[in-house]
Amino acid sequence: MVAIQLRQLMVYPGQRIQLQDVDWQEFEAILDELGEKRACRVAYSDGVLEIRMPLPKHEKAKVLIGDMVKILLEELDIDNECFGSSTFKRQEMAKGIEPDDCFYIENSAQMIGKDLVDL
Repeated sequence: MVAIQLRQLMVYPGQRIQLQDVDWQEFEAILDELGEKRACRVAYSDGVLEIRMPLPKHEKAKVLIGDMVKILLEELDIDNECFGSSTFKRQEMAKGIEPDDCFYIENSAQMIGKDLVDL
């Protein structure tokens, strides 16, 4: 078996890599190693880990869409909690995902003041 370090992998904007046969503990360790302040997005499903680097145009569209959602919610006077880009994971489902932005609308009152979301 050959082992490589995450720092050896280069993922350029617009590219992605997939790693097969990644168990949950490895997924958690990779998230820890990547840290909170990173540009890449991570998705995990049933042992497959995908690391992707968005293009600048994706980031611009993300900001525009997020701003439009915020304006719409404000104009319609709809309570909400914005959690930005967060990592959502559930071990028993062997799934993990990171949306660009996420908004709690229906359950916004339950999310006020929460730093951690238990799915």
